[in-house]
Amino acid sequence: MMSTKAFTLVPAVEREQLMGDREWVSLECVECCGRNLYVGTSDCFVYHFLLEEKTVPGGSATFTATKQLHRHLGFKKPVNELRAASALHRLLVLCDGSITLVHMLSLEPVPSGARIKGATAFALNENPVSGDPFCVEVCIISVKRRTIQVFLVYEDRVQIVREVSTPEQPLAVAVDGHFLCLALTTQYIILNYSTGVAQDLFPFCSEEKRPIVKRIGRQEFLLAGPGGLGMFATVAGISQRAPVHWSENVVGAAVCFPYVIALDSEFITVHSMLDQQQKQTLPFKEGHILQDFEGRLIVATSKGVYVLVPLPLEKQIQDLLASRRVEEALVLAKGARRNIPKEKFQVMYRRILQQAGFIQFAQLQFLEAKELFRSGQLDVRELISLYPFLLPTSSSFTRSHPPLHEFADLNQLTQGDQEKVAKCKRFLMSYLNEVRSTEVANGYKEDIDTALLKLYTEADHDSLLDLLVTENFCLLTDSAAWLEKHKKYFALGLLYHYNHQDAAAVQLWVSIVNGDIHDSTRSDLYEYIVDFLTYSLDPDLVWQYADWVLQKNPEVGVQVFTKRPVDEQSRFNPDDVISCLKKYPQALVKYLEHLVVDRRLEKEGYHTHLAILYLDEVLQQRPSASGKDAEVTETQAKLRRLLQQSDLYQVHFLLDRIRGAGLPMENAILLGKLEQHEGALRILVHELADFPAAEGYCLWRSEGRAPPYRRRLFQLLLAIYLGPGPSAPELAVAAVDLLNRRATEFDAAQVLQLLPGTWSVQLLCPFLTGAVRDSVHARRTTQVAMGLAKSENLIYKYDKMKLKGSSVRLSDKKLCQMCRNPFCEPVFVRYPNGGLVHTHCAASRHTNPSSPSPGART
Repeated sequence: MMSTKAFTLVPAVEREQLMGDREWVSLECVECCGRNLYVGTSDCFVYHFLLEEKTVPGGSATFTATKQLHRHLGFKKPVNELRAASALHRLLVLCDGSITLVHMLSLEPVPSGARIKGATAFALNENPVSGDPFCVEVCIISVKRRTIQVFLVYEDRVQIVREVSTPEQPLAVAVDGHFLCLALTTQYIILNYSTGVAQDLFPFCSEEKRPIVKRIGRQEFLLAGPGGLGMFATVAGISQRAPVHWSENVVGAAVCFPYVIALDSEFITVHSMLDQQQKQTLPFKEGHILQDFEGRLIVATSKGVYVLVPLPLEKQIQDLLASRRVEEALVLAKGARRNIPKEKFQVMYRRILQQAGFIQFAQLQFLEAKELFRSGQLDVRELISLYPFLLPTSSSFTRSHPPLHEFADLNQLTQGDQEKVAKCKRFLMSYLNEVRSTEVANGYKEDIDTALLKLYTEADHDSLLDLLVTENFCLLTDSAAWLEKHKKYFALGLLYHYNHQDAAAVQLWVSIVNGDIHDSTRSDLYEYIVDFLTYSLDPDLVWQYADWVLQKNPEVGVQVFTKRPVDEQSRFNPDDVISCLKKYPQALVKYLEHLVVDRRLEKEGYHTHLAILYLDEVLQQRPSASGKDAEVTETQAKLRRLLQQSDLYQVHFLLDRIRGAGLPMENAILLGKLEQHEGALRILVHELADFPAAEGYCLWRSEGRAPPYRRRLFQLLLAIYLGPGPSAPELAVAAVDLLNRRATEFDAAQVLQLLPGTWSVQLLCPFLTGAVRDSVHARRTTQVAMGLAKSENLIYKYDKMKLKGSSVRLSDKKLCQMCRNPFCEPVFVRYPNGGLVHTHCAASRHTNPSSPSPGART
């Protein structure tokens, strides 16, 4: 058990004020209503005091009781109970088995002499059901055996309204609405006096202990249960709270939320209703009265009256926090919600959560601290300010007052333990990263992101670069100085870039690549710079560093021009780029390829220039190799592809450059571009002996042309194979293969005239079969076309005969349907719908006459 100072015990009425020197007189009962304090004694006196509460400078309370008057009730028995009915200005006094009504101020009995006789105990219904504001409901334990009576008490009269029998003799009673909570001889019960329905609660032995029955709230009671338990029960007969453990000898109990206070012969004990733990113990000998009067707790011995003054809940909570008892403080704070206005509670509770968070943080309980900071909506700068130099120098933040914690900074908190410092910094990194995109960061984004950058930099954390390449609010001045201090030059460049200072960023990165400063963050920094310039929207910056990137690696550096986004290409004039690249042949080739192949610019100069560069490189690669024996290089393949696919270069100029250079294939392609097919094919057949290339040439040059053009090329190739001169067996074989594979590309009649008479039919069987099939197919197709044409002609003839079958009457009164003038000559045009027009009107017609509409055919 950990103690909590929840209450202080303050004297209110001393013995001398009550009975003077009459030692034999004892205090029997107490009632308090506002400032009015009433005391009943064993010699049948009722005393009236005015109770004044004062607060001394130290914060504690003192009470002064001023005696107003006292009156003897006229009996020789002690006063058993006192209850004030303030609405009626009456005091109910139980003495010698009768309840007498007396005036609250004069203590005089009411003139009518109204009283309730035959009562052993009574209770006021604080949740009345009568609805009459000018009466109070009183429930009494009658002297009649096993009987409860309910009365309505007015200013000067009483009225019985109900009498209820109980299973056993009642010993104590509390009432709420229609419900009675009764301590019987052997058990506690709930009894609905309106319906008579009883609900057993739990056993109770009246011979062993004094019963306690207290109404603590709407439809809820506190009872002294077996085994030293304070039990809670509702009118439904159930318990919604866990019991509290108190002494077996408790003689009185009360509730001052969130505490249950119990009184025995030696102590006053304070128990929490929230966690059921005993929180405080106050020595108090010979106490026999403990009652709650509208939130004021009064305890009394037989000789004096005292007040239990609760400490403010906020003070209790702060005491718990000061003792590092976070859980207890939070439980108590939550429990205080019902007693504090909502807005005030929310402000107080948030602060308590924040304080608790710093306590957990100081104990390195980071998960718990994080949840408390979040729940308490902590101004994250309170946490950042613990870490030296993390807040920007321009920040206007000042810590909360009164402070949320007792630490000057992280060094004091960790007492210089570097391992703890590292753990705290890792926590702050994690926490700031989580909250930077939430509402917690609103208004503090610069402070959060700048602190996060500093932490990442100091820890050499990978997330530093992620922070700088995404949306961030890092303050440039502080962040730049910090990055430079820790030699994070690449990251500094990213910071410059994010703040639209690209020139400073690139200059910094170039210095790293040149070795002027050292930063090993990126091993591919040169490629990164090229990529950065490629996507830069600043042409001047690109031109400024174009020479530098090209000197480092021309083939990579040229990407700043070739890989630019399509919509950014217009920022750079190709001619200016070409002038810049003249010192870098490899880069120039790459750029011209980009213009010709990728962008497909149709400018003769670019195509011719690229072809010349290819040609120069090919000639350098194979200065002494013959055209037939040399292996085709990648550049030569590119040259051939360009010569074949482009129609924009200067063919004659290139042809002059190639002659005598040992490049027969390129020579053939250029001759083909000039339509000098025979010369090209002779090179392919006789000089290169590349028969597939010769066949491919025919296909290439006839692509997109009419079939007769292709037949002419293949016929020319066959003629070269079979032409006069020294024949070679491979030419004959090539001719046979060509005929058999491309039979449909030849005019069979012309081919047969070229073939040597020594060739057998079997040798040319595939060609002849294909030729015959093609001839038959052509004849049949022609027959079908002729048949269709005859059918269509027949339809037209039929339509014409139908038109001739009807007469046309023409006179000078007939008008032309188009010009609306009469016919002067017997010449006209008649439409299928019967409309007549002049021949010259029909010839110049662009739109049909409106009515009748002439047809389309005459």
